[in-house]
Amino acid sequence: MANMTVVRNQAYKRSGASIRERHNERQNECYSNADIRLERSPLNVRFRQCEGTYTEAFDRLIADGIISTRGLKPDAKVIDEMIFDINTLYFEENGGYDFAKKFYEEAYRLAVREVGDERYILSAVMHADEVNIGASAALGKDVYHYHLHIVYVPVVEKEVKWSKRCKDPLIVGTTKEIINQVSHSKKWSKFKNANGNWINSYSLLQDRFFEHMKEAGFKDFERGERGSTAKHQSDVEFKIGKARERLESLQQAVETKEVHFMGMDVKIENKQKQIETLDKRLAIRKNGEADLALLDNIVKKNLLGQIVLTSKELKTVKSLTEEGAESRGKISDLENMVVRGNRETDNMRSQRDSWKRKYEELFEKTKSYLEAIRLIPQKVAEFLTKSVQDYKATQQTRRTAHRERSRDYER
Repeated sequence: MANMTVVRNQAYKRSGASIRERHNERQNECYSNADIRLERSPLNVRFRQCEGTYTEAFDRLIADGIISTRGLKPDAKVIDEMIFDINTLYFEENGGYDFAKKFYEEAYRLAVREVGDERYILSAVMHADEVNIGASAALGKDVYHYHLHIVYVPVVEKEVKWSKRCKDPLIVGTTKEIINQVSHSKKWSKFKNANGNWINSYSLLQDRFFEHMKEAGFKDFERGERGSTAKHQSDVEFKIGKARERLESLQQAVETKEVHFMGMDVKIENKQKQIETLDKRLAIRKNGEADLALLDNIVKKNLLGQIVLTSKELKTVKSLTEEGAESRGKISDLENMVVRGNRETDNMRSQRDSWKRKYEELFEKTKSYLEAIRLIPQKVAEFLTKSVQDYKATQQTRRTAHRERSRDYER
């Protein structure tokens, strides 16, 4: 299986930024994605750290006059994310984690060039904590899938012309100012080449990623397949596709008792159990996709522009609405449980930090004594014994003197 470079780009509305932030910055305490190993999250590499939240950083760019949202609709997609990726075993064969850091450090340089200005990049993090189940099963050890998330603001230069409302007719139509406008559609627009064929900007991004890494000295990989939909898929869709590939490999393994996986002949244990687990995950996702597809087919307009539903379609919509309402209730309950759990966890952390500080203060005060005990225990013991005896003798002398003064006073 050839190693292939892939870049996927996804656009988000402002309201969707927090979801990507919680995933990319590992702000959740648990994830539905079972491939994430939070104990390894400290190994994630941040090439650009976001100061505050994604939306706060976005608002600062506007406030500082670096970017402009002039002319955008309120619900426009204003934040993009590029995910740079390559086959898992490419890194495993070339040095693992350290090699991946060098590879994606170079990819980050390309990302800065693609975005146009490093200030537009809100966050850049290489994930090193997502295990590749298939590769791990093949190699008999945990193998992690390294990839790079670049969250940025899509910006293009825009000339603002003097309009006809201008009082000076001589400058109407001339350039008034140039602004850095936020615009996903203009940043990644399609265009025609010299032959009159439409070219997708994402396809050219694939070319530039492949060529850039080759010129930087990396080798033994190919450009992602032209015409493939993988580069247009979201992160979740891409992983579903990978899960299907693993499922097909496991099904083949059941029939042949072994499978040629990622360039190796591998025997798979508990094949049927693994297939059933993957099949359940795919079934849940397929049901969700089917419901969405059903709604897409239902919502159609007549010649008057009105949405018309049959009684059967109306019943389906009602059923989905009730299911959605019930799900929202369950989600709300779960979120409340998480909030309560987070509060309890925060309280425990606060107590832990308090006791830790007290311990550190106590340790600092007794550090010299503990060191003396370790180096010269006999002398310390003699010193303490003599000190205690001297203290008792002094106290006894003081008590005796006090009693004598009291008797003199009574006389």
